[in-house]
Amino acid sequence: MAAPKKSRGASGGQGKPGRSLALILIAMVALIGGMFLADQPTPRLGIDLAGGTSITLEAKSEPGQESAVNKTNMETAVQIMERRVNGLGVSEAEVQTQGDRNIIVNIPKGTNSAQAREQVGTTAKLYFRPVLTVAQGMPTPDPGASSSGKPSPSTSPSASASEGATATDKDDKDKSSTTPSATATTQGRAVTGALKADSTPSPDASTKPKTDASPSPSAGGDAAETKLQKQFAELDCSSKELRSKAARGIKPADSTVACSSDGAEKYILGPSEVSGTEVDSAKANFDQQRGMWIVQMEFTGKGSKQFQKITSKLSQLQQPQNQFAIALDGEVVSAPSVRTTLSGSAEISGSFTQQSAEDLANVLSYGALPLSFSEQSVTTVTAALGGEQLRAGLIAGAIGLALVVIYLLVYYRGLAFIALLSLLTSGILTYTLMSLLGPAIGFALNLPAVCGAIVAIGITADSFIVYFERVRDEIREGRTLRPAVERAWPRARRTILVSDFVSFLAAAVLFVVTVGKVQGFAFTLGLTTLLDVVVVFFFTKPLMTLMARTKFFSSGHPWSGLDPKRLGAKPPLRRSRRVTAPTHPKEA
Repeated sequence: MAAPKKSRGASGGQGKPGRSLALILIAMVALIGGMFLADQPTPRLGIDLAGGTSITLEAKSEPGQESAVNKTNMETAVQIMERRVNGLGVSEAEVQTQGDRNIIVNIPKGTNSAQAREQVGTTAKLYFRPVLTVAQGMPTPDPGASSSGKPSPSTSPSASASEGATATDKDDKDKSSTTPSATATTQGRAVTGALKADSTPSPDASTKPKTDASPSPSAGGDAAETKLQKQFAELDCSSKELRSKAARGIKPADSTVACSSDGAEKYILGPSEVSGTEVDSAKANFDQQRGMWIVQMEFTGKGSKQFQKITSKLSQLQQPQNQFAIALDGEVVSAPSVRTTLSGSAEISGSFTQQSAEDLANVLSYGALPLSFSEQSVTTVTAALGGEQLRAGLIAGAIGLALVVIYLLVYYRGLAFIALLSLLTSGILTYTLMSLLGPAIGFALNLPAVCGAIVAIGITADSFIVYFERVRDEIREGRTLRPAVERAWPRARRTILVSDFVSFLAAAVLFVVTVGKVQGFAFTLGLTTLLDVVVVFFFTKPLMTLMARTKFFSSGHPWSGLDPKRLGAKPPLRRSRRVTAPTHPKEA
């Protein structure tokens, strides 16, 4: 009875290698299509290749608080700066301490890099202050025009923008479904109470206000009031330099004058009522029901008490004294108005674009640094220098690839064709994935990452060599090519997997224990190691199976790299029955 015939596909897919080749071809086409659909035809470049800006910031403590410059506060500042920059979508920005007082910020050229530099340089604390007076951002000829605290319509467009606006506590909303949504507008923006009941006792605001419900900008006497009114009348907010000058030396416990961040308005602000450190979180969201961008912020327990106290006072006043200013670095980034008492959490809504909502959320979330910083130096890496380094890296890669090709052609001859196609496949997959990972996870190609890709050429070529040598070993044992290809695969597969596992493990450990650009090397090495497994299993092995069916390779052509004579093969293995003469018992 004949033995059952073994399936040809049982030994590594000998029967239908075309399926594996079709699968990897479809994957390549999909990745290339996704790369162009995402409008990312090239990988993002890091600061050392594309150029960028390196900023050195020095920490400065408040007078009498020299101990504030410590390791804990410096690490907190680094985390806040990182979140600020990452919140703007800047790829591969690096923020790290240098020494005891300095922080180095590396911002690569690209989308939002200039905006990120401005955000990082915004190092003062965030405060919520009551608005006492508001007018247009140009000098006022007559100081008395704004002394009443309520500007005329010609000088205060924000006053008329707030008419008819209301604010509603969340608890009140829950009690009645007919309660209108809470809105209070200033310059096209509004504040809505999304309040949370907080049963945990919280301490009173640490900063005591120096003003009552009156619009007077200061309780320090007529002289101080007159001086403040004069400063307000002379204040010019038309340029960034003038706005920065007006913001210098502002103390949280004092009433002050300030400009809006765009220079359109100027304000007289009361003392700080809530510090930015009491903002627990803030984020920009798109409200599907209203079809608009909003900013939602949450306060700490202490901040809820402080915010409730100030909004309780402001809700009883008239425009513009019912506004509270969100002041960062002495500039007013937003000044919503309030019509009811708010606490716990709040929602700022109005004529936001996505960008302006995200900017305000970043300011609210990360505006409260534990220290103030001054810019010590700004160094720019030009794109020309980065281009030179990129060219040097590419030249090194080309030289390495050329040496591998020469070695394969000289030693493996026709098998070099399979190896080169496999290297090309690996290169296409690596390039497309690097391009797609840029917008997906913020991956940026730096010089160490290029080095990792060059090292990967050797790792990939090593896998081919292992397989080719196993096939040659089988031919030396006297087997023909097609059986040799299938018998060599299980042994070669184990060796390749063990080798790639060790490489990937080293890359993973390196990625975890290192920081900065070295992670680019580790990430690229790990990615190319995984791709090596994919290429060898789904491309090299099936292609080798197909090539073994061609006459050029199966006949052992001298240029195929599989010539039995050149390899010193034994005679073909043949089965033969051993015949022995019977032995007579007596002859024994």
